Amino acid sequence: MSEKIKVMLVDDEQLIRSGLKIMLETYPDIEVIHQAGNGREAFECCKIEVPDVVLMDIRMPVSTGIEGTKLIKEAYPEVKIVMVTTFQDTEYIVEAMQYGASGYLLKDSSYEAIYDGIKVALSGKVVMDATVSEKLVMQPKAPTTIEKTDISSFGLTEREIELIRLVSQGLNNKEISEALFLSEGTVKNNISTILSKLALRDRTQLVIFAYDHHIR
Repeated sequence: MSEKIKVMLVDDEQLIRSGLKIMLETYPDIEVIHQAGNGREAFECCKIEVPDVVLMDIRMPVSTGIEGTKLIKEAYPEVKIVMVTTFQDTEYIVEAMQYGASGYLLKDSSYEAIYDGIKVALSGKVVMDATVSEKLVMQPKAPTTIEKTDISSFGLTEREIELIRLVSQGLNNKEISEALFLSEGTVKNNISTILSKLALRDRTQLVIFAYDHHIR
C-alpha cells in the first residue's frame, strides 16, 4: 500500500462526492483517487487503479451499492468497503456485509467519524455506527423458508451471547471491557474464541450471526 490511503467515493449525488473529497483531502494521509456515480461504475474504476477503501452509497440508479460491493469484493477482495447509508436504509446493510462490506456509517456522520471509519476499515476491523447497529438488531426479520439453527446448538455461554450482543451494537473492545468489567485483553480473547467456535472469519460475520439469530 502507498503512503497515502487511496479512497474511492461512490454516490449518485455529485455534490455529496465533492464535499466528501474536499473534507477527506484535508487529511494528509488520504488521497481520493476515484469518484463514481453507481456500483458498476465503481467496479470499472477499480480496473484503472485499485483503491484501499471505498465509501459506498447504497441506493443509486443503474447499479446499487449492494451490486457494486459484490462486484468489487469478488474481483478485489483486499479492498475495504464501508457503506455510507441513511438511517432508513438499514435493511440493506446485512446484505452488503454478506458480500464483504467492512461496515457502515451514516451519511450525516461527522467528518472525523468518516475519517476514523476509513482507518478502522483499513486495519481489518468492522466499522459500525452504534445508532444503526441498535436499529439493525432490533428490527424484526422477514420470515424465511429455511429454519435457522437454534442458538442453543452452538454451545455458547451466557457471557459469550452477551459479548455477541455488544459487538452487534457497534461497541469496540474497550467499550465492551468497560461494560462487562473485563480487561481489553480478555474481551479480545473471548471474541476470538467465539469466532472459532462459530467458524466465523471476523466481527462482520459475527454481526450477521447476531442478526440471523435474533441476539439483541
